[in-house]
Amino acid sequence: MLENPRSPRVRAVAKLAKKPARQESGLFLLEGPQAVAEALTYRPQLLVELYATPTALERYTDIGQTAVDAGVDVEFVTEEVLDSMADTVTPQGFVAVCHQFPTAAKDVFAAGPRLVAILEEVRDPGNAGTIIRAADAAGADAVVFSGRTVDLYNPKVVRSSTGSIFHLPVAVGANLEDVLQRARAAGLQVLAADIDGEDLLEARTAGVLDAPTAWLFGNEARGLSDEHRDAADRAVTVPIYGHAESMNLATAASVCLYESAFAHRS
Repeated sequence: MLENPRSPRVRAVAKLAKKPARQESGLFLLEGPQAVAEALTYRPQLLVELYATPTALERYTDIGQTAVDAGVDVEFVTEEVLDSMADTVTPQGFVAVCHQFPTAAKDVFAAGPRLVAILEEVRDPGNAGTIIRAADAAGADAVVFSGRTVDLYNPKVVRSSTGSIFHLPVAVGANLEDVLQRARAAGLQVLAADIDGEDLLEARTAGVLDAPTAWLFGNEARGLSDEHRDAADRAVTVPIYGHAESMNLATAASVCLYESAFAHRS
């Protein structure tokens, strides 16, 4: 059992909360039972190290069995060691180190997708992770990070996705112009989510959402630039019927993705 929270091994894991360490090592930090369970189920080959407290492994016996079945060793640590490794205050007994596994944008569109979420300069890690989760739930084929969007392997992005990063391809470091070109070449229309766009309900009623679609979402504070909004085939907005000043980006993205999912399945 690892008992020293100041050991070099523990410090090496904790460093993965910072981007320079992730870039240098090609690894990232995974925290909590849900994320670990998804990694073991869908991408066990990515796990480099898996740490757990004895109490957590007793509580989540299914995770221990899945690790055994996948040939992944579990190393016991104390609560103090786990807290030193984790980025969050409550890692819930599990921390893992995984290989990064980005997808190229060209591979995303070569696979013939029908629904894709494109994030252009989305900077809030909670929003980025939640959109990945929403895209996964809506049955989207992929998510693409373009421009200066937050690092996919930021611990807050990973946590907010609750394991969905292991379910669908996420392309990173893409140039938006190239992404839009590839989307259209793959037969997708590009819809920009923008406050000045046409009403989403009207767009759905008119059959706009029936076609394969790449949704384009912009920065939380500034939205999309005029250039990027004009590069889309049309702009669409989620109407606000109450008195809210605005809608959170991840919430609006979830609505847009699900409206497309409904249209594709109707």
